[in-house]
Amino acid sequence: MSSDPNCLFCKIAAGQIPASKVHEDDELIAFHDIHPWAPVHILIVPKAHIASMEAVGPEHAGLLGRMMALSPQLMRELGVSNGYRHVINTGADGRQEVMHLHLHVMGGPRPWAKG
Repeated sequence: MSSDPNCLFCKIAAGQIPASKVHEDDELIAFHDIHPWAPVHILIVPKAHIASMEAVGPEHAGLLGRMMALSPQLMRELGVSNGYRHVINTGADGRQEVMHLHLHVMGGPRPWAKG
């Protein structure tokens, strides 16, 4: 599995930086966003370092499917039953702040802080 020693999310996946985890398996880690935009705001992150959607190829289809399929389960477990939003920011103009592919899943009662 590839990793970047300078990447924040690679360090979280390796257990070098603490996070408020809600899920972890061999391929994915999910944790609460430290600057939430909604009452429930989690990130689902591949453990393998993939810089962004721009770096995704056909070989990543299964991984992306697992990320999306995991999100409803986690939102139910976190008590979100009124809907939620998925966002993947890509590149500087797409407002990606951490250059490691990650899926934002946001939900809970409105109004939200942003979005």
